[in-house]
Amino acid sequence: MIPRRTDADWLAAAARLAQRARPLSRPNPGVGAIIVKDGIVVGRGWTMPGGRPHAEAVALQQAGAKAQGATLYCTLEPCAHRSERGPACADLIVEARPAAVVFAVKDPDPRTAGSGADRIASAGIDVRLVEIASATDSLAGYLGCQREGRPHVTLKLAMSLDGCIALASGESQWITGDIARAHVHAQRARADAILVGGGTWRADSPRLDVRLDGLADRSPQRFVLTRSGNAEGAQAIPSPDDIRAMEGIQYLYVEGGAQTASAFLAADLVDAIHLYRAPILVGGGLPALVDIGLTDLATAHGRWKIADRRELGSDLFEAYERTPCSPE
Repeated sequence: MIPRRTDADWLAAAARLAQRARPLSRPNPGVGAIIVKDGIVVGRGWTMPGGRPHAEAVALQQAGAKAQGATLYCTLEPCAHRSERGPACADLIVEARPAAVVFAVKDPDPRTAGSGADRIASAGIDVRLVEIASATDSLAGYLGCQREGRPHVTLKLAMSLDGCIALASGESQWITGDIARAHVHAQRARADAILVGGGTWRADSPRLDVRLDGLADRSPQRFVLTRSGNAEGAQAIPSPDDIRAMEGIQYLYVEGGAQTASAFLAADLVDAIHLYRAPILVGGGLPALVDIGLTDLATAHGRWKIADRRELGSDLFEAYERTPCSPE
């Protein structure tokens, strides 16, 4: 007997759909929506490139008349604000007359912030907030911009077993193998922007693009952390905190080198770490990090939790997420 799916199950499915919107939905959040009637999916959608149509509008169009009496699941509260590019999703939902709307994250945008759910409920439609981690995670970039005024930052480090990112001479091509490097390109394709330090930019002239078949058009915007302003072919920013001025950027991928990685960690601006570890020993090479201002080991513990671990050819990939700060 097939077990009955819960609201959380359908929202998790919507969160997986939302990943398809990233990063082309910018400047809008990547949202996923699923419409279910009598246990059968009759409509689904995710935010389209450029931010319109919204996920709910796509799902409702696919469902058509079947949306009436169904349940609409969406990762983010349906918007209440109208724009020149389309009506508010709350109004579209009221017109479609589903029996219920279940969403996972209340929209912090003051133009919606509860009014979307209220407008739907006032039309006699059951509205429920069911919080699940995967939906929140799928909106990390948008929520970071709304709540903290900056993009979600992933720091990528590729190193040897002894923590080196290059030989003492600076040679780093290649620490990891082909499969790991392809995985890095897939991560670049999920980012709005990519950043390296001025030293890396001047020494290596990195392309910082996506070199995977069918994904070249998803190459992120290029930024260089440099006070000299010498960043021809990219945009220069003088300090990590200036990422707050990156307009329309929800996901930032930081690729180093050591000075840049350490500067972002010291400024407490890293939300996730992607660590690629090659089964080699360098000995006396360039370290992955320099001083990040740590004064005692006690403060280093409990800062990161592992979210993923997998083998990529002969290399090991580990993803870490920042743990929430404990209240004082």
